[in-house]
Amino acid sequence: MENLYLAALQMVPGIGSSRIKSLEDYFGSARQAWLADRRDLFLSKCLDNNICNNLIGYRDKIDIYHLADQWDKQGIKICSLKDDNYPALLRNTFNPPQVLFYRGTLPANDKMIAVVGSRRASAYGKNIARLLAAELAGSGVGIVSGAARGIDSSAHQGALEKGYTVAVLGSGVDICYPPENAKMIARIEERGAVVSEYAPGTKASPGHFPARNRIINGMALGVIIVEAAERSGALITADFALEEGRDVFAVPGSVFSETSRGTHWLIKQGAKLVDTAGDVLKEYGWDEEQDDDNFSKPPELLEEEKIVYSLLNFELPMGIEEIVIKTKLSPSTVAYILMQLGLRGLTVEHSGQRYIRAAREGIR
Repeated sequence: MENLYLAALQMVPGIGSSRIKSLEDYFGSARQAWLADRRDLFLSKCLDNNICNNLIGYRDKIDIYHLADQWDKQGIKICSLKDDNYPALLRNTFNPPQVLFYRGTLPANDKMIAVVGSRRASAYGKNIARLLAAELAGSGVGIVSGAARGIDSSAHQGALEKGYTVAVLGSGVDICYPPENAKMIARIEERGAVVSEYAPGTKASPGHFPARNRIINGMALGVIIVEAAERSGALITADFALEEGRDVFAVPGSVFSETSRGTHWLIKQGAKLVDTAGDVLKEYGWDEEQDDDNFSKPPELLEEEKIVYSLLNFELPMGIEEIVIKTKLSPSTVAYILMQLGLRGLTVEHSGQRYIRAAREGIR
């Protein structure tokens, strides 16, 4: 029940983690702080007059037991800093949320890596994000990201192919933003966790995302930046990582791309260059944990599949018409081959029936 009062305090505008801790220390519990009268709140010197009014106003207009019942029916759970299942890596950061709202299952260990980047990602960026996340997840590494458009979504999708992922939202866990990711968020809830420090019903706001980024970083041993402009949220996440002593990795891109300038700057500043999941696995000694028997055999391609696959690259999507012209295969044959390659995880379809490779090696 104490968690419910902690959640209620965290919902009050102006009351963050440090003030909640001060209130707990003074009153002995979150429950006593929530129920305290104006005089006692004023004497505590934990809140100024405006925030004190906010707390009293919230307390008068909400029924926390009714909220708890609603959350329970929606499958929304609460985890406090004192609970055993609170993510240990996040607990050890400078300013962890006192309460996390979540759906799904929180990570069972610290084997977590964040993958973030530009919302306006290129086909190359989305491809490498998905590939890195899939390979890491397949090696037992949990992937943390922010469920945003672009790199974040591609990272979650890759992780869902092979393992566990956590989506940290800048809204309540019952609100999907962007809305087109609703199905993906539902899958993450089933295979991982959807997490937020914001109470259910809270809409996404620009001011929420920098705070969300500190949680993404806080839940991971290191963060991989795939594509980022010179000023971007992904670089904010990298800054948080450096402040907390976490590792920063960066994927190089085209020197002509605006979204590569941030990652190239990070590499110049000492971020570790990454172009395969193996780079990250080796950094933590996780490659030594892998059993060769756990890896599937490289897929073998039929002759016509090799012809189509060889035309595709990792950066620029190619349309079916162009493939037909270059291979001289019939449109129906090309369409069937692309479908088969996609089902085997070797290609990714982009808008307008355009395709790129989704695997880099092991093809025979």
